[in-house]
Amino acid sequence: MSESRPTVLLIGDLAHTNKEWEDLCSKYTLLEFRKGTRGQFLENCRNGTYAGVHGCYRSNNSNSVTGPFNQELVAALPESWKFIAHNGAGYDNIDVDACSARKIAVSSTPVAVDNSTADVGILLMLGALRQIHEQVVALREGRWKGNLRLGRDPKGKTLGILGMGGIGRAMAHRARSFGMEIIYHNRRRLDPSLEKGAKYVSFDELLAQSDVLSLNLALNAKTRHIISAPELAKTKKGVVIVNTARGALIKEADLVAAIESGQVAGVGLDVFENEPQIHPGLVKSDRAFLLPHLGTSTYETQRDMELLVLENLQAAVDHGKMLTLVNEQKGLDWAPKESDS
Repeated sequence: MSESRPTVLLIGDLAHTNKEWEDLCSKYTLLEFRKGTRGQFLENCRNGTYAGVHGCYRSNNSNSVTGPFNQELVAALPESWKFIAHNGAGYDNIDVDACSARKIAVSSTPVAVDNSTADVGILLMLGALRQIHEQVVALREGRWKGNLRLGRDPKGKTLGILGMGGIGRAMAHRARSFGMEIIYHNRRRLDPSLEKGAKYVSFDELLAQSDVLSLNLALNAKTRHIISAPELAKTKKGVVIVNTARGALIKEADLVAAIESGQVAGVGLDVFENEPQIHPGLVKSDRAFLLPHLGTSTYETQRDMELLVLENLQAAVDHGKMLTLVNEQKGLDWAPKESDS
């Protein structure tokens, strides 16, 4: 008797790779939970519907279907479940510690998101430096330039990057073309070959020296509100703050207060603390250049992200490896090795 094929589960929908998903039926048993509720998903876990599932594809968007993969949900997954291939560079809606306790490996989609997110970061930086919000609104209201306020050039300014991963390095690469100096802070200094002339500094030095502060780090319990009133008080007066990572890295009420006091001259934000709600002080501020979380909203990037998730799922099921294992699980004795392709 031939060995049964591995079973994999799609949670939520696909926009650009339905054919690639369907083609996997040649080697896997495919299950789908594209729509439904958290209660229905948990019931499927408990009643045996997902018995034998080896791994899943899920995304930040599928959070609306199952809710977060928190301790409750992870505990309900069947024993066969060993892999979560996640679509998103951020994965704060997955309890990685709970997954690690169950020896369930988690992958994300760095690299695929780097360029498009950095492009939006530069857009936000330039918009905030040039104080563009008031002029855009005024033009559409028939007031031409409105209450014109002179902006500032990026040339000669210091860009401080908090989180010099793939997106941070892509942001630095773009900023150099504007004649900006690059400093950065990470948990650990990068290999010099990756710095490309960027200077590694302490967190306090980053705050004190940056003309523009860009947040490019993951959200977790340690980084939540990493920028709040005490940190804002350490920045240069008139700093510009850009955030394309996660909104809750910044305590929004404190940011609004810093804008109103003049400590912060402008902000460029693509993410917010309580999305889709935005602090009313940001909405009304003419110094806030805001976008509704569009960092990866291009056809090419969305397709690349979906393809990377499918590649991670196949590497996991076929070879017990993952291409982009999350950082928290790298080096754990049970964790799968990272695949090169």
